[in-house]
Amino acid sequence: MKRKAYERIKFWKEHKGKQALLVTGARQVGKTFIIEEFGRTEYEHMVEFNLALNDTARKSFSQATSPDDLLLRISIEANEPLVAGTTLVFIDEIQQCPNIVTFIKGLVDKGDYDYILSGSLLGVELEDVRSLPVGYLDEFTMYPLDFEEFCWANGLVTTAFDIVRNSFTAMTEVPDFVHQRLTDLFHRYVLVGGMPAAVTAFLDHNTIDPVRAIQANIRTYYEHDIKQYAPKEHRLTIQEIYRLIPGELQSQNRRFHVNSITDIKRYAQIEDEFLWLTRANVALPVFNVVAPTAPLITNQERRLLKLFYSDVGLLVGSYGKRSSVGILDGRASMNMGGVYENVAAQELAAHGFNHLYYFTKRNVGELDLLVETNDGDVLALEIKSGSYFRSHSALDKAMSIPEYGIDKAYVFAETNVCEENNVTYLPMYMLSMLSNE
Repeated sequence: MKRKAYERIKFWKEHKGKQALLVTGARQVGKTFIIEEFGRTEYEHMVEFNLALNDTARKSFSQATSPDDLLLRISIEANEPLVAGTTLVFIDEIQQCPNIVTFIKGLVDKGDYDYILSGSLLGVELEDVRSLPVGYLDEFTMYPLDFEEFCWANGLVTTAFDIVRNSFTAMTEVPDFVHQRLTDLFHRYVLVGGMPAAVTAFLDHNTIDPVRAIQANIRTYYEHDIKQYAPKEHRLTIQEIYRLIPGELQSQNRRFHVNSITDIKRYAQIEDEFLWLTRANVALPVFNVVAPTAPLITNQERRLLKLFYSDVGLLVGSYGKRSSVGILDGRASMNMGGVYENVAAQELAAHGFNHLYYFTKRNVGELDLLVETNDGDVLALEIKSGSYFRSHSALDKAMSIPEYGIDKAYVFAETNVCEENNVTYLPMYMLSMLSNE
């Protein structure tokens, strides 16, 4: 599958200086595959170690006492000679042996070989690494396939998105034949999501049962990680939070109700558990702000939040199969508000918006999503799953309050491009046009 991460890794290779690359992300998003492909294509030699599967290497590396000692152990375990200047050393599942991360700096400084580290749950496991060197790691997070990558996998020519970008820039309607094709693919994306194994199963079989089986397995993997890596005293609560997400997203306002958790009354009681899930990249948090003004982070109110799955396919797959009826035609039998907001959160996170927010106030109403660009502009996003997408009283009220300073308002819905009264209406697939990278 063509992945944007390939170009990101290539950028590192061309500009790295004395830096290793750290690729993080949830399990099963395709990190290993894309790094292996890159290593085979861009280097004459590659040595690879999967510390989750290779017990010998893991035990040996964990005994290293210095950078030179680690390099010796790498050379012994390598399946081919290390050739200076032409070899990539790829250490996968680094969370199995996080203590060696500090030794990699010394090896990078030597400049003989390039180093890529990868793994899951690094936001959790690397919290415990002492004296983690600053500046020698170029880090980026991989996510499931975004919508554009899903379209590529389904055979859509890349020029189709050039047409969409032109329409987005000029704020003109997308030609009907492109609009219909992308709308159809978007509905398929809602069902399948962006986990590579699920997408492959969908392309191979064109039926939903193999996809749902893979989605169920991935959710099981995530729960296994909770049991293995989460602090023992928090495991049951973290697992319960993860399982509650689909039901909470079917509530009217999509907000996570803390009192849904057994014996919990206040967010402060379980803040660490929520943070564990988000640091593990299996859940996406959207925090409330007391006012939609820049900088949004200073207005954040952490006790109120929405919580989404990292992949919309995992979310839809968690509901009963009959809930999927009608999704392909845009007339789902279930409430799609939370599902469409999950797509939006997933796309925004993949496109560089590291902090997502929403806003609610009694005399205004609720704005589904707020993001802030690198330039400091605040964008208000309404996500509409039904046919009455031109009804958005909360957005209208918020836009009329000068001190809020909302710079741009978008309504994403089952529609084509149009503008009315300072509000821009965009088709759901145009979420892919918003980028903060």
